[in-house]
Amino acid sequence: MLTRVVLVFALVGLGLLYWMTSPVILEAGALKPRTANLSNGEILFNVGGCASCHATPGQPDRLRLGGGRALKTAFGTFKAPNISSDKNVGIGDWDEITFVNAMVRGVGRSGEHLYPAFPYTSYQRMPIDDVRDLFAYMRTVPGDTTPSKPHELRFPFNVRRAIGLWKVLYLDGQAFRADPAQTVEINRGAYLVEGPGHCAECHSPRNSLGAIEDRRRFSGGINPAGTGFVPNITQHTDGIASWSKSDIEFFLSEGFTPDGASVDPEMGVVVDNIARLTTVDRAAMAAYVKSLPARPGRPPKQPAAADSEG
Repeated sequence: MLTRVVLVFALVGLGLLYWMTSPVILEAGALKPRTANLSNGEILFNVGGCASCHATPGQPDRLRLGGGRALKTAFGTFKAPNISSDKNVGIGDWDEITFVNAMVRGVGRSGEHLYPAFPYTSYQRMPIDDVRDLFAYMRTVPGDTTPSKPHELRFPFNVRRAIGLWKVLYLDGQAFRADPAQTVEINRGAYLVEGPGHCAECHSPRNSLGAIEDRRRFSGGINPAGTGFVPNITQHTDGIASWSKSDIEFFLSEGFTPDGASVDPEMGVVVDNIARLTTVDRAAMAAYVKSLPARPGRPPKQPAAADSEG
């Protein structure tokens, strides 16, 4: 009798686990007929830095989105896929709902969970119509025949089904909501920074499961590329409290800090994308960053070099 009870509870538990880890998607009926805004799609492409991760390394064309960039993490190495308009190895034969589900639900074209190295925890803040505009613009980008490379992850991180549990904890499915207490400019900046710009994904520390620590959001973090520290951008003395809004705007446009230092290559690619925005949007991003609450966060101390002998 006891064995049967244990077996029943085990089966129920497995069924519950299967249900909890199942991908949740939007159905095609959720998309109403509309005419895409390609200009808006281009803005979102630039602020989203799509070319930063997905442009094929080692060549000068930022619109050659053949993928291949390697992102080394504690979980293994993620490889940015081909997201060009090529129908065989890119996303050229995707429909809108497939793209929308990838962006805001983190679900691939075959119904598989996508790893959150693809920052859908930020992209979920985008209204569906903005995602559709982005998709329409990306269909105008030339195709690239470079095949996507597989991720190189250690067990158990290579078990995609487990991402379903991660999503239960860290994917809330909420689109951006403007704060009525803030100005139109700051709300626009908040959307661009927190949503398509996904700035917190690099500028925040993460927990052992790879999720952003919200209480320390924007206080700096280990570089996702594997080495170095991404700076604190809050209004703390550890961050950029001394920077003015104009300083931030200039940095986002030209890539120079107030003291004349040049941006590092990783951020340089980001600045190259953001510099393509309008001055109004860059000013909005700067206004929001300037409004971020002060949070301590500085690079970890490096171990002292051992004294040489002799």
